[in-house]
Amino acid sequence: MPTDPRQLRADAPLLDAWLRFREHPPTPFTIPGHKQRTDLVGDVVAGDVPLYAGLDTMKLTTGALADAEARAARLWGADFCRFSTGGATHANQAVALAVAQHGDTVIVSRTLHRSLLLGLVLAGLNPVWVQPEVDPATGLPTGVAPGEVRRALATHPQARAVFVGDPSYVGTVGDVAGLAGVAHEHGVPLIVDAAWAAHFGFHPDLPRHPLQLGADAMVTSAHKTLPAWSQAALVLARTERFDPARLDAGVEATATTSPAGAILASTDAARALLERDGDKLLGDAIAATADARQRLRSVHGLTVLDGPDVDPLKLTLVLAGTGADGNAVEQDLLAAGLPLESADRDVLVAVVSLADTADGLTALTDTIIRSVERLRDTPRPVVGPAAYRLDPVPGIPPRDAFFAAAEPVPIDRAVGRVSAELVAPYPPGIPVLAPGEQITTATLNALEHACRAGVRIAYAADPTLATLRVTAT
Repeated sequence: MPTDPRQLRADAPLLDAWLRFREHPPTPFTIPGHKQRTDLVGDVVAGDVPLYAGLDTMKLTTGALADAEARAARLWGADFCRFSTGGATHANQAVALAVAQHGDTVIVSRTLHRSLLLGLVLAGLNPVWVQPEVDPATGLPTGVAPGEVRRALATHPQARAVFVGDPSYVGTVGDVAGLAGVAHEHGVPLIVDAAWAAHFGFHPDLPRHPLQLGADAMVTSAHKTLPAWSQAALVLARTERFDPARLDAGVEATATTSPAGAILASTDAARALLERDGDKLLGDAIAATADARQRLRSVHGLTVLDGPDVDPLKLTLVLAGTGADGNAVEQDLLAAGLPLESADRDVLVAVVSLADTADGLTALTDTIIRSVERLRDTPRPVVGPAAYRLDPVPGIPPRDAFFAAAEPVPIDRAVGRVSAELVAPYPPGIPVLAPGEQITTATLNALEHACRAGVRIAYAADPTLATLRVTAT
């Protein structure tokens, strides 16, 4: 049975405040300018209650937000928790500002989301890149190996922190406990961008979340796998290797001063639901996804990611063995009202959450099977996204490149120049080029491969890629 949100309000102070505002609406002489009227621009503003003079007083006298964050910290086993209305992007950048000083070196997985790489620009940190291992059978990453981080720390003993992303965008899970052990051997914190893992640790068939595995801080997106508003995220930390005041300052420095109360209240409600009913709801979703995997494995040539090192609620399919083009499969799914998280020529990614139903997964599976069989062609070699195979060549620090005088150059004359911009196939937003890196032939080949695979290239100043923005000589 669906949960009545009012049943959660006793354990969710922000949700309770949002419901009370809706039950007894005031006549506000504050922002937002719609003044709770939906007769002007419609229901697009319905439920938009601010934090200030909404969920709380303008002076925050009730402490509802602090109470909700403390409850989330207890649930995740953290000393520190802050809610974000700017998604994991805001949370990643807040952690980057908190972990070290301008000019310091940090060890960073090269396949992290663009938000963290731009956090390095904001904080003035200098990355030493480490690469995840790649499964040759799928071309997809399996996680950064602890030995890779150990070698990087041995070569760069001045490093102040280790940043990794886990699970990966495609749902593969790495050895976070091993990474934490290596980082702590060197006396530095492990920070995990766990944007896709808000549900981890809350069902026995799911991996444990990073804090349970020894990480010092984790960023997670409540809106990705929990029933929260878009942009809802959390930053959680243990403070043995973190200054909580510095982390709090990092959050405030990069946050809006007009946070959307509905986003905050939905984070609080999702936390309360996860704590109360998560095991049951997640169990049902895991069982339905396992049934979908079983059916999809029967399709000749279709590779279905599965096993103990894969998120049970991430449905990732590799199409190379079927010869079908994933972009065409996506069109069939869109026509059926079943949009995917990601689709390119070779890989389809479907996100399943505790809000999904067995009927919905059956419809998705039926449509994929029909589409693949209709589009079946000569099998292709497995290639995998090019971003996972790049070996970046450092040029100058990312912050220096971002603020340097820059100029556009034709892409065929860009090799050897230093990039002043970030360029990433999206999704998943893993940069092929980051500010400060030298542009190589491999870089251009990776961009060409992504374009041929039907992936949107994002964030480039010239979206046609006829030119690239480089530091001026």
